[in-house]
Amino acid sequence: MTTVLLHGLGSDRRQPLGIFEPVVQAVSGPDELIVAPDVRAHGGFLAVGEPGDFHLDRLAAEVCEQVPASLVEAHAGHGDPDDAVTLIGISMGAALALRIALLGLLPVRRAVFVRPAFDDRSLPENLRPFPVIGQLLADAGPAGADEFQERAIYREIASATPAGGRALLAQFQAPDAARRSMRLVEIPRNRAFADDAELEELTARGIRSLVVGAPRDPVHPFGIAERWAGGLHTMLELVPARDDGQAQQTSVLRERVARWLQRD
Repeated sequence: MTTVLLHGLGSDRRQPLGIFEPVVQAVSGPDELIVAPDVRAHGGFLAVGEPGDFHLDRLAAEVCEQVPASLVEAHAGHGDPDDAVTLIGISMGAALALRIALLGLLPVRRAVFVRPAFDDRSLPENLRPFPVIGQLLADAGPAGADEFQERAIYREIASATPAGGRALLAQFQAPDAARRSMRLVEIPRNRAFADDAELEELTARGIRSLVVGAPRDPVHPFGIAERWAGGLHTMLELVPARDDGQAQQTSVLRERVARWLQRD
């Protein structure tokens, strides 16, 4: 088996590795292959490209190019049938995991969608801060954080969730953030799925799934997690809010995902 871990917008491969690598190794053993690619304009993927390069389906295809060729062969029916994939994606990574599974880019057997933020709308209200941050980065670089903190779009989130506000401000300090600002402008314009019927396709294909949501998170609304779980006809797990402590959320998240993986 292989597990593919997919990070969130503005983060890099270290995010899901830090959370889930110990879980996967504990459940699946040391022989499990863990692949954690950097998405375009994130981490070690230095290229930025053009706006069209940030379409979710194109990003999903690029992610799969970083997965061993043996899995592609398995998908084509010529490899070991045990070379099935578990996908675990956080936020943007959840949307990419969904696209990979729906497009059949890898032989996916099960998928975990953590705090999904994308649905069937382009640039929904919860993702509107990111293009604002992207434009400020393009215009002023990291110093644009001062102006962002004066804007209502930031103050409303920070008042609801200080941890969420800090996460938005961290986008200004991400490595090479100004040069990569296009990612924040373009990626939130994507739709993760066309409608609820498309979500149902995943279940019809026999792919097991789990959705994880958290309260008091305006960027990753629990209502979106509920919609994903409803459309997928699958289990929805609730973890503590980030403002209750990141360590607590991570601990519960690991426990819930480990328990779900063990059921297979």
